[in-house]
Amino acid sequence: MYMLKKGDRMKILKIDHLGIAVNSMEEGSRFWTDIIGIGCVKTETVEEQKVTTALFPVGESEVELLEYTAADGPVAKLIEKKGTGFQHIALRVADIDAALEELKEKNVQLIDQTPRIGAGGARIAFL
Repeated sequence: MYMLKKGDRMKILKIDHLGIAVNSMEEGSRFWTDIIGIGCVKTETVEEQKVTTALFPVGESEVELLEYTAADGPVAKLIEKKGTGFQHIALRVADIDAALEELKEKNVQLIDQTPRIGAGGARIAFL
């Protein structure tokens, strides 16, 4: 695992959110609202990713539930292969383009070579 050193250009601001893949938004949401006591603040369907998302705020970060909308989408494929549960950790960076360039230079395997648009219109990239 590569550890960032002082002088690296990638500036990580915070953990933005944790993504959790669920089969049912209703069942997944029930856990966070009824048991944990956190209300959903926003839902959104992201057609490009073939998912519906629900956001639950936790301090300055969020938990994002992801329910697939098509059997051929990435979340559906992940659930088929590994089951429901943790899908990703999203780090907010100061400059996503600079971060991707730095990661490329350090030979980090990127799923996205350039940013794409995710939930809320955010520019995102998967590693």
